[in-house]
Amino acid sequence: MHPFAAVTLSFLALSLSTPDQSFAQERDRSKVPDKFKWDLTHIFPSDDVWRQAKGRIVTEVPSIDQFKGTLGTSPQQLLGCLDRASHITKELTRLGSYASMNSDQDTRDSKYLAMQQEIRQVSSDFAAKAAYIEPEILAIDKKTVDAFIQQDKKLEVYRHYLDDILRRKAHTGTAGEEKIIADASLMSDAASSIYGVFSDADFPYPEVKLSSGETVKLSKSAFTLYRAVSNQEDRKRVFAAFFGKLHEFRRTFGTETNAEVKKNMFYARAKKYGSSLESALDANNIPAKVYHSLVDGVNNNLATFHRYLNLRKRILGLKELHYYDLYAPLLSNVDLKYTIEEGEKHVEASLAPLGKDYVTVIEKAFADRWIDFYPTEGKRSGAYSNGSVYDVHPYMLLNYNGKYDDMSTLTHELGHTMQSYLSNKTQPYPTSDYPIFVAEVASTFNEALLIDHMLKSITDDNVRLSLLGNYLEGIKGTVFRQTQFAEFELRMHEMAEKGEPITGDALDDLYMQITRKYYGHEKGVCIVDDEIKSEWSYIPHFYYNFYVYQYATAFTASAALSEKVLAGDKTATKRYLEFLSAGGSDYAIELLKKAGVDMTTPQPLELTMKKMNRVIDEMEKILDKTKR
Repeated sequence: MHPFAAVTLSFLALSLSTPDQSFAQERDRSKVPDKFKWDLTHIFPSDDVWRQAKGRIVTEVPSIDQFKGTLGTSPQQLLGCLDRASHITKELTRLGSYASMNSDQDTRDSKYLAMQQEIRQVSSDFAAKAAYIEPEILAIDKKTVDAFIQQDKKLEVYRHYLDDILRRKAHTGTAGEEKIIADASLMSDAASSIYGVFSDADFPYPEVKLSSGETVKLSKSAFTLYRAVSNQEDRKRVFAAFFGKLHEFRRTFGTETNAEVKKNMFYARAKKYGSSLESALDANNIPAKVYHSLVDGVNNNLATFHRYLNLRKRILGLKELHYYDLYAPLLSNVDLKYTIEEGEKHVEASLAPLGKDYVTVIEKAFADRWIDFYPTEGKRSGAYSNGSVYDVHPYMLLNYNGKYDDMSTLTHELGHTMQSYLSNKTQPYPTSDYPIFVAEVASTFNEALLIDHMLKSITDDNVRLSLLGNYLEGIKGTVFRQTQFAEFELRMHEMAEKGEPITGDALDDLYMQITRKYYGHEKGVCIVDDEIKSEWSYIPHFYYNFYVYQYATAFTASAALSEKVLAGDKTATKRYLEFLSAGGSDYAIELLKKAGVDMTTPQPLELTMKKMNRVIDEMEKILDKTKR
C-alpha cells in the first residue's frame, strides 16, 4: 500500500451464482432477515457520522503541504510525511468503502453513488497535494534513504515502499508532472463508472419465452440461472436473447471500453512505459514475460482443454457441443443444493487443515454479519470481498442461491477475507495491502480444500462425477477462460497502441476469433455461435486494467500449494499461513517463493495440467464402468 495512494477498493473476485431457493427468489431486501445481511454500521454507525468523519478528513488534507520540500532534510521529516499520508489514506479508504458498499446494496440509490463521488473528489485532491512525495524521495539517493532508516527505526515500516519508489525511478516524473497525473484521476474512473451504472441499473435486459411457456426477464443473475437449465433449446434461446440484446448496444459498450483503453494508454505514456501491459504489471514488479508466458502456455495446452470439452459432450450425450451448453449441469439427475447453514458447515469442515484459529475467524464472519448473502433488486451482481477497512474487518458481498457453485463462491470469498483479515491483523497499515498478483491464491486454495473435503465423503458415482466435473469447471473458468480474457485484453490494447480503432464491431471480431480458437470451433470441439461475439461487453473485468490474468496464475499457484497442505505437510501449512499474513511486505513473486511456489517458471501451469488430466482419467473410468 503506497501511503498516499488514492482510495482504491479491492473487489477481488467477481463470480456469478445460480439462483434457486427460498430467499434467492426474494427480491425485496427489507424482507431478507438481518442475519443474512452485512452490518455496515461497524464502519460508521450512520450516514451522519460518515459525514462528520468526511468533514474532519477534508480539513486534514491540506496538512500534507507542510512537508513539501523537506523530505531529504532529515529522517523525522520523511517519517512525519509518510505517517500523515498513510493516516489520511486509511481514513479516505474507510469513507470510500462505506459509501461503495452501501451503494452496492442497491445500485439504483443515487445517494450513495453521490457519496462515492464526494470521496473520489477528496481523494483526487489529496493525491494532487501529495504528488510531490515520490519525486522528492527520488531526489534522495539510496544511501541517504538507508541511513535515514538506520537513524529512525520507525521508518522501517516504509522500507519496502521506499525501495519500490527507487525501483520505479525511470517512470516517475517531476513534481509538476506527477501532479497532472494525479489530477487526471478525476476522470480515470469515468469509463468503469458509466459501464457499472449502465450495466447494473439502466440496461434494458431482454425477456425470453421458455419451452414451459414461462417468460422471464434475463437480468445478469437470471441469465446465470437460465443459462444452466437442463433443456438445450431453452439454453439456446437464453444465450441468443441475452447476447443479442448486448449486441444491439455494442456501440455504447465499445465506446466505454475504448475510453478505458485510452485511459490506460495515457498512464502508460505519462509514466514512460513501452506499453499499457508493462505499465499495469510494473506496479507490482511483475515481468511482462509472466503474462506472455501464461497466454502462450495455455495456448500450448488447449488440447487438454479440448479433452475436457469432449468429455462434457460425452456426459451430456450431445452429438454437437455448443457454447450455450457449457453451463448445463453435467448430470441432470444430480442437483446439489446447499442452504447457507449447510454451506457454512461444509466450508468450516473443509478448512480444518488450516487450523483451529483460522476456522474460528470464519465462524466469526458468519456470526457477526460480515456477509451480505442474497440477491435483491438493484444489488450489485457477482461476489467480492472488501478488506480495505483496516480498523474494522473485511466484508463480503454474495448472491447466494443454494447451488454447489454458490457454496464454492462462499469459500472463495472467504479466502480473500482471511488474507485481508490476517494481513490487517499482522501488518502495520502501510504494508497491509497484499499485491493484486497474489489476491486469487487464497480464494482458489479454499476451493481446492472444499472439493477435497466433499469427495472424501462421497462414493456415489454420479455425485463424484458431478464434483469432479465441478473441479474441471473451475479450471475451465479460472485458467482457460480468464486467460482467454487476458489475451483479448492484451490484443485490444495492442490494437489501440497501433492506432487501430476500438469499436464495438472491432471488439466483436476480435473476441470471436479468440473464443473460437480456445474452444476448438474449427475442429468441431465446441461450436461458438455468432451471438457469442458480444460476450466481451458482459465482462466487467475489462475495466480492471490487466487484472484477469491473475486469476489463472493464482489458480496454478494455489494448486501447487494446496496439494502440500492436503498431504499433511505441516511446514507447508505454516508457510502458507505466513503468506496470508504477509500483506504487501514484499513483492508478489517473492511472497509466493517464500510460500513455496515460483511463478517465473512454467511448473505451476504444468502441474495444473497434469492434475486436470488425472481428473479426466478418473471421470472417464467412471463413465466406462457405468457404460456411458
